[in-house]
Amino acid sequence: MIGSELKAWLTVSGLSALLLLLLLLRHYVPQRAGARAGAGNGQGVQIGNGQTIGKREEQDDYFATATVGSRTMAVVADGISGLANGRLASMTAVSAWMKQFMKQAIPAEQPTFFSQAAALANSEVVRELGGARGGTTLAAVVIVDGYLYWGAVGDSVIALYRNGELRMVNKQHTLEAVLEERYLAGEITASEAAAHPGKRQLVNYLGYEQFKSLDIGEPIPLKKEDRVLLCTDGITNSLTELELCMLLEQEGTADVTVERIIEAVEEKRLSYQDNATVILLEKGW
Repeated sequence: MIGSELKAWLTVSGLSALLLLLLLLRHYVPQRAGARAGAGNGQGVQIGNGQTIGKREEQDDYFATATVGSRTMAVVADGISGLANGRLASMTAVSAWMKQFMKQAIPAEQPTFFSQAAALANSEVVRELGGARGGTTLAAVVIVDGYLYWGAVGDSVIALYRNGELRMVNKQHTLEAVLEERYLAGEITASEAAAHPGKRQLVNYLGYEQFKSLDIGEPIPLKKEDRVLLCTDGITNSLTELELCMLLEQEGTADVTVERIIEAVEEKRLSYQDNATVILLEKGW
């Protein structure tokens, strides 16, 4: 009799322990899954960034990345070294852009977010300059739900690396682009366009009251192996598209890849090397 009671007690105890274990597992497993899904940021987007001051006396490039909910944002600005206060302009523009993104008053995948963020950044730069000469380029992207949303002004670059090819996403707001349009229209010759001394001069940038507009493109659906690149002209004026492709096709994390890009720029030892900044976003979409 005692043996039967003990056996029954052990059976009930065993069932109770099993039930408790199942309840614990039910609570524990979702936490583990959630931790994996949220590693890095809300989308698992891997971000790498790097800079070099080049041969300049100060760093006029400024950048930021952030994730809010399911949205990942990256922005880079290149203060105009030929004007005073380039560093102030780039820092102010990026800070204003970040402020607008963190507010999330407007969903970041809507074109109005980019246009309003650009208007805010421009007004903040103009206010900070207080009438002094200055300005900055700016290129920004937002990745959400597997789509790349973008906007840019000036000559900083947004590029998409896919299937071994590097596609330039945004147009350059330089006199060179204007000269190319004039050549295509038959107004000037190819040699005249190529020989123009001011072809790299910016024709649109943040930091002056006549700021025109930000180029905003159609959203781009991203594929699994895509790599999104943002960089200032210190990168693109130093490395060819072929050189960038060779670096991007190598295996390695986003951090490792941007280190290789910066090393490749510095190894050229160009006497006129500008500030150079690169941001790389990949995977997770």
